[in-house]
Amino acid sequence: MRIPCMIACAVLLALGLAGCASYRHQYGMSFFISSVGTGRGADLGGLDGADQHCQALARAAGAGHRTWRAYLSNSPTPGSPTVHARDRIGKGPWQNAKGVAIANDLAELHSNNPLNKQTALNEKGQMVNGRGDTPNEHDILTGSRPDGTAMAGDPSKTTCGNWTLSGAGAAIVGHHDRMGLRDDAASRSWNSSHPSRGCSLEVLRASRGAGLIYCFAAN
Repeated sequence: MRIPCMIACAVLLALGLAGCASYRHQYGMSFFISSVGTGRGADLGGLDGADQHCQALARAAGAGHRTWRAYLSNSPTPGSPTVHARDRIGKGPWQNAKGVAIANDLAELHSNNPLNKQTALNEKGQMVNGRGDTPNEHDILTGSRPDGTAMAGDPSKTTCGNWTLSGAGAAIVGHHDRMGLRDDAASRSWNSSHPSRGCSLEVLRASRGAGLIYCFAAN
């Protein structure tokens, strides 16, 4: 009877480990890069549409029980207040789909965080193409300054009209792989590297982007 008992214990242990892995993925993930854009370039349907996109991707990955927010800022317009990306995503901590810590709080996220190509994974736990890959998709839409606050100025030049334009315009992007044409602070910034060349998906792709966004669990 010892052998069947040992086999039963091994089966239960295996099931338990599988359950732990599933739990870690479903309940632990609190950050990801969207695996796909909306298909409309930087027209995300505003902040609400971007949040819905994050929520839908998280739900498909088994993490829909959390409240997901897009890491995006809105520049001020008449009748529309400034919105800072850092104020939308909760207080942390955050970790990727494989349980790797991204930041404990907002201060760490906007200072010395470990985000790079190996850790800034999508909701499926996969790496996102970066510099050296074909296609390079390291331009992630943010509309933000390095500290996570909104850019001043014309929204059509900083946030593609607060995420409603899919033609002419520009939006601030960051490099998730922390690499660029130069070895400077902007090229290494995950959230504030340079303006895009336009707002359409075609132009974003041509300038090394894909209309992808950062998604954070706010709770």
